[in-house]
Amino acid sequence: MKTSARLLWVLAVFYAVVTVIYVLWTRAALGHYEWVGIVALALSGLFVAFVAFYLGSSAKPFRVHVLPEDRLDGEIADADPELGFFPPQSWWPFVLALAVGLIFLGLSIGGWWFAYFAAPLFIIAIVGWVFEYYRGRYAH
Repeated sequence: MKTSARLLWVLAVFYAVVTVIYVLWTRAALGHYEWVGIVALALSGLFVAFVAFYLGSSAKPFRVHVLPEDRLDGEIADADPELGFFPPQSWWPFVLALAVGLIFLGLSIGGWWFAYFAAPLFIIAIVGWVFEYYRGRYAH
């Protein structure tokens, strides 16, 4: 974690330097500031700094138990935990995307009636996706 935090701090400093260069360059080249790029670069640096700060501060409990990726003699097999449950294939995300697409299609062409007919499909897809592990082959 310390290595990741250090790399992210370097990236945050890089974004800060690039932001300053971008401000000076756009002012000189265009005669005015180009705010979208300035804000995007500044926020990128700020968000990377947030993650670096979090990783640096959360690495303190690991000083006693060093993570395998921070040890010089660490092996790949040392960092091989159980990753958890991965669900099998499901059709519910497709049905949900279809329902949302139909709702937005109805709203974009001005046919509110079309969105009203697609809304029950949306509700069915949400309920089906939430409760798919309560019935059938993958029931718990």
